[in-house]
Amino acid sequence: MDVIFDPNRQQAPGGAGGALPADVIKDGDQKTFMRDVVEASRQVPVLVDFWATWCGPCKALTPAIEKVVRAAGGRVKLVKIDIDKNKALVQQLAQLGLPMQSVPTVAAFWQGQIADLFQGALPESEIKKFVEGLLKIAGGQMPAADLLAEAKAAAAEGDHQGALELYGALAQGEPENAEALAGVARSLMMLGEEEQASQVVESAPPKMRDHAEIVSVRSALELAAEGRRARDKLAEFEKRLAADADDHAARIDLAAALNATGDRAGAADALLEAIRRDRAWNDEAARKQLLKFFEAWGFDDPATLAARRKLSSLLFR
Repeated sequence: MDVIFDPNRQQAPGGAGGALPADVIKDGDQKTFMRDVVEASRQVPVLVDFWATWCGPCKALTPAIEKVVRAAGGRVKLVKIDIDKNKALVQQLAQLGLPMQSVPTVAAFWQGQIADLFQGALPESEIKKFVEGLLKIAGGQMPAADLLAEAKAAAAEGDHQGALELYGALAQGEPENAEALAGVARSLMMLGEEEQASQVVESAPPKMRDHAEIVSVRSALELAAEGRRARDKLAEFEKRLAADADDHAARIDLAAALNATGDRAGAADALLEAIRRDRAWNDEAARKQLLKFFEAWGFDDPATLAARRKLSSLLFR
């Protein structure tokens, strides 16, 4: 199977949404303010970036806002106002209560009214949160959220190739989206491309490597490798346990083999039995392996929930 995903290749802004309407980002002035901001905000939220040529922070903020607005795929618009060229408008807005003592000031309009605002140069991640909050007020969300939901649905239905394509589009548009990157890796794993899945996991930026979704896929890949090695010796482990029920090493290996065959309940029960017999054996190896299973399966997985209840009963009886 020729499956290729390059985590370093980014999509053009706008992602899967295609070309953006020409009026998503524009310069405004006093003459066009009612049409481009107030009236337009009755259809989609409109951000107004008040800036000045002498303002250093504005030069950093405006490109970041433009990037987030493009990523919104037309669900929000941006109008840029040079305050020095539109002093009468600024004064009028100040009289309406909009704080204009400093720039940059970004005001969000929805349904003809100011819905929210911020002042100063925010990092891109905070701007994204601001826009996501604005879209929520307007009853919508970023296209990335739609794409993520569609990818999860495809994976749940067993369409791992479709999920890979959706997760890949999202990850290439948002390289710091941990859920998207983990989704790519998990889809590759389900398609039998474990080596490439490992490469994707290892490509995660340092600040994303401890994200729960990334950790989950990493654990799943490690368990898959362990399970393949153990699966070929399944009969051997069972024979060893028949001879010695306290062969905890065999029981832990048996759990790995059972997990590799898809028998999550059996794998969990094997480890729970090892814990019941000798919790402290080999620095609590059975309990640690069970927690690793939980990471790989997902904390909301039925097998995880059932085994966690049994583990609690053992530990707190």
